[in-house]
Amino acid sequence: GRTFEHRNRMLANLVCSLIKHKRITTTLAKARAARSVAEKMVTLGKGGTLHDRRLANARLFQDEDACRILFKEIAPTFQTRSGGYTRIIHLDQRQGDAAHRAILEWVELPAGAPAAETKPAEETKSEAK
Repeated sequence: GRTFEHRNRMLANLVCSLIKHKRITTTLAKARAARSVAEKMVTLGKGGTLHDRRLANARLFQDEDACRILFKEIAPTFQTRSGGYTRIIHLDQRQGDAAHRAILEWVELPAGAPAAETKPAEETKSEAK
């Protein structure tokens, strides 16, 4: 029920968030749609040419931060991989409208990415002593 421009902007924003934060939680339908865009962006990033950089920049609507992270951090991580850069993890249904939720994340987290599991605050306080 979205216009072409609205859908493209939404997918670009989802992919930019995925690039910056390494993991996003959204509805299953949006995750499936954003997955193909993200995979194409990584393929462009692996090419690394000026033309690829301009195409990625145009598709992500001039988000310089996301393009820099894509070409400098994410694409080198997947250099030896021929596809399947993202995964979708199914979650429960949303309380308000019963929409199926999912997590969209990179298969191999780039170096320096936040870990999936963090320690509880109590353990970190006791370790600091």
